[in-house]
Amino acid sequence: MSPSLAINLPDVLAEVTAVFACYEDALVNNKVDVLDELFWNSPHTLRYGATENLYGYADIQAFRAGRPAQGLERLLLKTVITTYGRDMATANAEFQRAGSARTGRQSQTWMRTPEGWRVVAAHVSLLA
Repeated sequence: MSPSLAINLPDVLAEVTAVFACYEDALVNNKVDVLDELFWNSPHTLRYGATENLYGYADIQAFRAGRPAQGLERLLLKTVITTYGRDMATANAEFQRAGSARTGRQSQTWMRTPEGWRVVAAHVSLLA
């Protein structure tokens, strides 16, 4: 395998794991400015949520600004982060919200940009 396609290079995996932890902290603590920063500011960015489809950074930013700030706590049940070369990664997690028996799923595609690692695509869903 060529170095540009190497899976889980230790330094890159550590970077993405750290930025994912930063994202998780921002999510459960409603740090909207951090969440906005960690999404790629592009019309190509998308986020499919449990109840919404958001196309482009502006839609995602508007959603975050209008989202309720309570009930955000959750427990991560399983997280799988995989890096592909030095500039792309995926982060997938199963979670449960406090007081709910339903399992949620979150998938993110991360890309290294000149500003740092950014989410370029995300999907959140709940199992029945």
